[in-house]
Amino acid sequence: MSDLWMNVAYFALLLIAVGGFLVVEMRTRPGQTIRQALAWLLIFLGVIAAAGLWDQISNTVSPRQITLEGGRVEIPQGNDGHYRLTADLNGQPVTFIVDTGASTIVLSHADARRIGIEPDDLAYYGTAMTANGAVPTAQVTIARLTLGDISDTNVPAVVTQGELGQSLLGMSFLSRFVRVSIDNGVMVIER
Repeated sequence: MSDLWMNVAYFALLLIAVGGFLVVEMRTRPGQTIRQALAWLLIFLGVIAAAGLWDQISNTVSPRQITLEGGRVEIPQGNDGHYRLTADLNGQPVTFIVDTGASTIVLSHADARRIGIEPDDLAYYGTAMTANGAVPTAQVTIARLTLGDISDTNVPAVVTQGELGQSLLGMSFLSRFVRVSIDNGVMVIER
């Protein structure tokens, strides 16, 4: 209850200070004072509106996946045309580009390190064909991949010898779902 009275006292003092300033200013320059007060009021309301709408604004600028119960994930298309989702790999969040043209999960060096795999210690015996030609790959196993209420263990993936900008979520993982569809800019994957 004392916090309430402290807040009331603070706002009363603030109102007296601002009100007193406005009374003095209104005597000398009423037109300019009213314009400045309205400008500050609009700025204040704009800041409040932006703070209240921040979640909606940020989702429009950078859409996020929606994980629903029952093994369904909705992934909005990004401004660049790609579908990105974030999954936990060995307890670490990793953001993927969903790539139906990739045959498997491909981890970037940074993401591999973050989940406990050291790319410099791997044996690159495999080969993947990319838009830039053949790239050496190393087979790895992700101990646990979690996406919402979906959790898989011992998930096969590869790390390429060349540096990859962002990890790719390919068909070897997408084929575990009964439904993969795109409708109105939203990719839906469902178990």
